Amino acid sequence: MKVLMIAPQPFFEPRGTPISVYQRLHGLSDLGYEVDLVTYHVGEDVEIPGVTIHRSPIVPFIKKVKIGPSIAKLPLDIMLFFMSLWMLLKNRYDVIHSHEEAAFFAVFLSKLFRVPHLYDMHSSLPKQLANFNFGNHLPIVKLFEFLENMVLKSCDVVLTIGTDLEDYVLFVNRQANHIRIENIAVHNDAHHERDSVVKLKQSLNLNGKLPIVYTGTFEGYQGLDVLFESARTVVDKQANAQFVMVGGKPEQVAYWQNEVNKLGISENVTFTGIVPLDESLLFLELADILVSPRTEGLSVPLKIYSYLHSGKPTVATNIFAHTQILDEETAVIVEPNAQDYAAGLMRLIENPEWGSQIGENARLLAEKEFSKEGYLSKLERAYLAIKYQMRISDISASEQIGTTVPVRS
Repeated sequence: MKVLMIAPQPFFEPRGTPISVYQRLHGLSDLGYEVDLVTYHVGEDVEIPGVTIHRSPIVPFIKKVKIGPSIAKLPLDIMLFFMSLWMLLKNRYDVIHSHEEAAFFAVFLSKLFRVPHLYDMHSSLPKQLANFNFGNHLPIVKLFEFLENMVLKSCDVVLTIGTDLEDYVLFVNRQANHIRIENIAVHNDAHHERDSVVKLKQSLNLNGKLPIVYTGTFEGYQGLDVLFESARTVVDKQANAQFVMVGGKPEQVAYWQNEVNKLGISENVTFTGIVPLDESLLFLELADILVSPRTEGLSVPLKIYSYLHSGKPTVATNIFAHTQILDEETAVIVEPNAQDYAAGLMRLIENPEWGSQIGENARLLAEKEFSKEGYLSKLERAYLAIKYQMRISDISASEQIGTTVPVRS
């Protein structure tokens, strides 16, 4: 099967949805599909077998795309539409695989070219507008609600990444041909030499320290204010605690460096800036404790899947984005405030054997529920449903009873 994937993101950048797109592409590559990816002119080229990246025309003066909705995305999405139209005029495709708002015009392209449409739903776009301060623009929110409902009622298959989106899809369309495919750890089959971890610890002056590692973006909803306030309490009790912050754009790093200076903990905080995706796993290996202090959101942070796979204990806030897959057996769950977060960190520091058990429980959960094999199986079923015009649930049932479903061409 030949796939036209449309991704309205700066691909590739090591953040949220671009990482999900990256995982989808690797999954389709592993399954033997041929993919033409249409994406913005902004982003880093990556090599994935069977995947060809086609970038939309350059929009002058737009050199980066911030996280979340923005006016700047409008001209980018217009260019993306025409690029997608051009690709469909030139080539024959078996599937249009759209992400986020690209689904709005993918519906039209699907009907025009009579190509099945698979919608990859990473979030509810109207809710995302509200989360990023567009909530006061009610006509825009209502327009997005209308368009999203239209997509969910017309697409051939819809993928979601969590239970909250699954419930929402089935609320809008009880007959949706749907499957939930949770994300998995990034490069969960990668293995680093022990020397690499030792050298990294030395380069960061972490020998003799207790590394507490955060990976991810530095956006406001990530709860870094909670983390650093709690760090002040932890450092007072555990002087060798070292908070290693992996990620953040230069201006964000500069802001938080100033904030930790004000808190008097600058010597106990290390900022690395953004690192390559596979390199970020080294930081998980050197960690004693992992942290996810997020204060808002419904979708599971992508970092959590890598945290689980690492086998290291995690302190996570008690919000739905975490608790839909984490519990007291697989993480230390605390309220999203500095006092409780500090208490959670100190529990792990003072009880390392208990922390090791938490980490092992997390690793076992990752192996059972969020394996690469399970991910590929679900993705394959979604594509088989399109190829054979079947419901995904029927394909699942046929697998369970041992009926052979023909494999892709």
